[in-house]
Amino acid sequence: MARIPMGPDTSIYPMPAFLIGADVDGKPNFMTAAWSGIVNSTPPMVSVAIRASRHTFKGVKQNSSFSVNVPSVAQAVETDYCGIVSGARADKAAVCGFEVFYGRLGNAPMIEQCPVNLECRVAHALDLGSHTLFIGEIVETYISEECTTDGKADVDKIEPLIYVRDPEREYRALGRVVAKAWRAGLELRDAG
Repeated sequence: MARIPMGPDTSIYPMPAFLIGADVDGKPNFMTAAWSGIVNSTPPMVSVAIRASRHTFKGVKQNSSFSVNVPSVAQAVETDYCGIVSGARADKAAVCGFEVFYGRLGNAPMIEQCPVNLECRVAHALDLGSHTLFIGEIVETYISEECTTDGKADVDKIEPLIYVRDPEREYRALGRVVAKAWRAGLELRDAG
């Protein structure tokens, strides 16, 4: 298969479509972020890369906390809005009709309508150039009861929104199951 060099690029598919929450000057604000993900299991940690020019960046720095809210496919419009409008000029929570709640930290706003919310305390901040990478220790995870099965998160009920970048610039839903994790590779292991 021929390979085409594309130069240094951020082509990873898919990316999450998260809503990052922070209190900015005492007011809840949310921004859309795709450059995020789980980075540690013990203690559980998540990363998010934010430009210093973003309004939410100010709130993360002020409070040393943030939230990661996982929107469902039904929240694509609100998620996109939070990525194209600055919280310095609009009350995004009000415009989107978000019901905001707070957890153990008391200063990391979360969105009631999102099926999954991670409440995070900043553990590390690394200036990378265009973005600062915030590593947040997850102090609590909240999941909507209707998005669980047998007391565990159910990805089919959560219906997480994902992002596909250029040239499509689209939000999508998860696709079909193609193999069982921790099982599919047993065939090769056992043949070796």
